[in-house]
Order: sequence, then C-alpha cells, then structure tokens
Amino acid sequence: MEKFLNQKPVRDAIGVGDLDFVSCSPTVYQAMLVDWMRNLEVGIPTLLEDGVKLLVYAGEYDLICNWLVDCSDAGAVKSHSPLSFLKVHNAGHMVPMDQPKAALEMLRRWMQGSLAEEVPADSEKLVAEM
Repeated sequence: MEKFLNQKPVRDAIGVGDLDFVSCSPTVYQAMLVDWMRNLEVGIPTLLEDGVKLLVYAGEYDLICNWLVDCSDAGAVKSHSPLSFLKVHNAGHMVPMDQPKAALEMLRRWMQGSLAEEVPADSEKLVAEM
C-alpha cells in the first residue's frame, strides 16, 4: 500500500505533492497523545443534538475498541437518528486495511445517508471478498 501511494502519479492524482504516505505516522501519533485516555464520550450527546452525523465503526476482532451488536453478512449496523455504529466482520483495529472493499462501501453509503437502509436481496451487499 505504501509503495503504491508513494508513486508520483498517485500522489499527483490525490493532490498531496511531495508528501510521503506512511501507515502509522509517529508525528501524528505524538500530536494526538494529548487526547490519549481522555473521555471524549461526554461531548457526543451535544454533537448529536446539534444534528452532527456520527459513524462509529470497529472490527469484530479489534482488541482496542469494544462493540456489542448482532451479526449479519459483512457487518452489523445499528442507527438512531444521526448516530450509527457498524461492526465489521473479519477485521481488527485497522478496518480499512483488513476489509478495504467493505470499508469503502461503508464510507460511501454513510456519506450518501443510506448506511442503515435495508439492502434488496439482488443488490450489492456490504461485503468484502476474502
């Protein structure tokens, strides 16, 4: 992935100039340490009341983030108003790396506002090929 994303034509296409892609940036990690172990949960109700859409997702094998929902084809989604939670099957903490097709479809549907809609049987499901 890093080799692909660091090719000049790819960097040009996504508009990042000469910036190199890294999977886990120590610079970003260090900058985010001030939020480490802070309970940000208390601010969520206000965001939801203000109509901010929130998608929380986790891989079912994620040892860092918890989830508690029922199972379905490639994941399970629970939604209430602007809040959605999705558990992705066969994924750990890095869902987009473990299930890239499902992660892309999840993001596409969430941005279109159709993540929690029922999917017709003959339609493409939120699944990633193994």
